[in-house]
Amino acid sequence: MAMTWQGLLADQRFGKPYTEQHHQGRTPFHKDYDRLIFSSAFRRMGHKTQVHSLSHNDHVHNRLTHSLEVSSVGRSLGIQVGNSLKNQAHWPDWIEPHDLGAIVQSACLAHDIGNPPFGHFGESSIRHWFASYTQQGGMDRLSSAEQADLLNFEGNAQGLRTLTQLEYHQFNGGMRLTYATLGSFLKYPWLSNSMQCERKAKFGALQSEKHILADIAGRLGLLQRADFEWCRHPLVYLMEAADDICYAIIDLEDGVELGMIGEQDVLELLAPITGALAVPERTAMVDVYYSTRRLALLRGKVIDYLVQSAAHAFMQHIPALLEGRLEGDLISHCDPVTQQVIGDAKALAKNRIFLAPERHRTELAAYSVLEKLLDGFVPAALSLDQQLGDKRLSFKAEKHLALMGAHRPEKGATAYQALCCTMDFIGGMTDNYAVDLARQLSGEMK
Repeated sequence: MAMTWQGLLADQRFGKPYTEQHHQGRTPFHKDYDRLIFSSAFRRMGHKTQVHSLSHNDHVHNRLTHSLEVSSVGRSLGIQVGNSLKNQAHWPDWIEPHDLGAIVQSACLAHDIGNPPFGHFGESSIRHWFASYTQQGGMDRLSSAEQADLLNFEGNAQGLRTLTQLEYHQFNGGMRLTYATLGSFLKYPWLSNSMQCERKAKFGALQSEKHILADIAGRLGLLQRADFEWCRHPLVYLMEAADDICYAIIDLEDGVELGMIGEQDVLELLAPITGALAVPERTAMVDVYYSTRRLALLRGKVIDYLVQSAAHAFMQHIPALLEGRLEGDLISHCDPVTQQVIGDAKALAKNRIFLAPERHRTELAAYSVLEKLLDGFVPAALSLDQQLGDKRLSFKAEKHLALMGAHRPEKGATAYQALCCTMDFIGGMTDNYAVDLARQLSGEMK
């Protein structure tokens, strides 16, 4: 059994009962991109950490600039693959190469939209806090599956909730994106209590959105592996490859910008693609110029090589992709040079950036911020379903709930529903807002 492009590229919108017409130059897939780029959730990523938490250097990347760059690479991958596929049998006649580019571009644009403040470290901090809170009995009113959502808090699952529930048409289709774009966004089409989550330590949908996950998978014809567990959409591999390419190259540029990595280290790493290059002797003033410009000039050549390699690997593995049996990510099936450069880039970033002393200091500060917020808002939200008769909420709980605004759980919400609303509020914060609010809750008045 195999998936079909006819089903995988469905242009119907989630939450909408009819199919839009395709207009020349502006199909439903191009509209997906517009809906994403104009959304408040996307705009907030401009003040969310990419790698360097609370950095005072305006030249390093944040989640928004990273997502824009990934979407640019993803568009190139999609168009190139679309050009190779368009003359194959069973290819939908309404899909042009630029449509495929727009689908991958939109999925890339959204791939980090559910990330909490302080990036992946923020995710780890939230998981650690809920693990401690569970040990204290704070989550006893939740089922084991509901507890798993929070103990394994995942930006990808929060992203699906953002796209389909929170933005624009709240709890009525969200952004109402096409099924093809939503499928290409779903890196992990399974739940937190699935066997796949145990293996991958990742999942793509909360219990609150499991019916949405099933709807998306059913509309696209994704192959089901187990209860609420499906294989990936083939275009996910292109989105993931675009993310890997940008991570590998751009993280190193930021490392040079911040003085964590030497320029020569990066040039040697890229040499299999660019050829051997050496940093010329120069004055301190010219050093500044080269540290911010030389690598940028090489970036285009490196990314072009990696895009060609990833697109070629995708086309080589079409049968496995459509049958849902491709193991690993797309980069692991690319040529040896691509595997070496991206692998070495990730290793260098891990050893010289992620383990840098200054990073540990900022992460400790970020953990303190999230701990303060969770300490206040989680018990306040859970107190809603403990009310008996006319018993009033405590003053402190009421004030915390008032701060949640539109995210305040409705009276009568279950403990799980209240926590989902709480994580919508905290997960949607920018780094700066989280820091400011935690400071104010600590009694530090401006």
